Amino acid sequence: MKKLLLALLVIASFKIANAQQYALFGTKTMFDAFENTSQKSFTLDSSRKFSSNFFLPYFGINAANTGEASNVIRKLTQTGYFDTEGLPILNGEVNHFYQNSNIYVATFRLFHSYKYQKEIGLAWQIRSDAQIDYTNETLAIFDSPNRFPSNTLLPDIFNSSGYQQSYHQFSLTYRENYNKRLAFGVKASLLSGILYNKIDIADSYFYSNPESNTIELGLAANYRSNFTEGRELRKKTLLPFKNPGLSMSFGTNYTSKKGLMLMANIKDLGFIWWRKNTQETIVNTSNITINTFANRNDTNNDLTNIFTGEQENKKFLAPTNAKADIYVSKVYGFYKPSLIVSKNLFYKGGDVAFVNSFNYKNLSGSVTPLYNFNNIFMVGLQGKYQTPNFEIFLGTDNLISTAYTTKGIISNNGSTGSSTNGIGASVYMGIGIKFGNVVNHPQFSDIMPGINDNEGGSFFKNLFSIFKKK
Repeated sequence: MKKLLLALLVIASFKIANAQQYALFGTKTMFDAFENTSQKSFTLDSSRKFSSNFFLPYFGINAANTGEASNVIRKLTQTGYFDTEGLPILNGEVNHFYQNSNIYVATFRLFHSYKYQKEIGLAWQIRSDAQIDYTNETLAIFDSPNRFPSNTLLPDIFNSSGYQQSYHQFSLTYRENYNKRLAFGVKASLLSGILYNKIDIADSYFYSNPESNTIELGLAANYRSNFTEGRELRKKTLLPFKNPGLSMSFGTNYTSKKGLMLMANIKDLGFIWWRKNTQETIVNTSNITINTFANRNDTNNDLTNIFTGEQENKKFLAPTNAKADIYVSKVYGFYKPSLIVSKNLFYKGGDVAFVNSFNYKNLSGSVTPLYNFNNIFMVGLQGKYQTPNFEIFLGTDNLISTAYTTKGIISNNGSTGSSTNGIGASVYMGIGIKFGNVVNHPQFSDIMPGINDNEGGSFFKNLFSIFKKK
């Protein structure tokens, strides 16, 4: 019974096992163009006018946990068995878990104009983010309250906080060249919330009384959710347009005369108005008595009822996990190094990645050392085949942990993996196809998007003209 304090872990653990797939930055794939709004994905005289994934796989999913509880999470993930017997307690250790996913269900993109290299795109994504900081004791009490010492007041051992948010994202993107070296892009999105959980335990204490077979708890906590138990999650939960929201992304890139490319983005700056079935519980009590003589399920239900017993309907706004990115790269023959710094704006976390790409004709491979600000070091590996009208790629942001986790799940062995480096899994892949007329240069074609029609000039030149002196 891991429904509340463990909800964030369980939701993520049983997905197809984010960094942001940094090895795809600067590649002119559809992913690059949709995620980095100023990037183009069409090549004159080679690409066809339209592109889509045709509902083929186009996604990235990642999860990781660091801290002493990693062995517990590893066993839960790889065998489905929850056991905290070997987990140290009362040492003040805090564990860190994070998960995010970005699944492009459907994409469509078109080359609109030759003159300013205008591109317009439509996308339907399903996104998810989770972060939680939790103590060893927070896990241990759900497994065996009797592990704690008797007749001893234990303060602040359950102080934890975290959130999980998943939602639909329906986007319209637009990019154009401002001149030969500078480009701008924007992405406007309509959001629809699917699942939300947030818990914050700011103060706590624990006391065990073996004579009466009871434990006493004191808690000061806040819990928000649009569901409390797994059985409430049905197919209709995934239907959109229940919890509306909006977000914006905008970015720019500049290529110097010496080939140095600079790119900056603000991504997914927005909010979701959670209103459908949303509940809030405020716990502020110094004397909660629970009978430990009963079986574990009954004890766990009593613990869960602390947060679900007095819920109130409450609508609230929650920000999306907006990010700020900076990207720098330069091509040296077949080798292209790239440095990327990404920082979350409203939540903790971020990444620094150094992408090493090696290209041979239409094939490329990338090795990406990455440091996540949650104190997680990873090494990613990617393979890609790309022509002007076709792309396919497969990669991972966390190669070693993914290999151990996959092996453990296949063998149903909860001890597979390192006990010191945490547990994690990451996979991303995509297939994109271009179709339609070839977007030839005007001197080679009688038909060219944006030529001999009313294309309306440059959107960004018109926008920035309001700052010019008349």
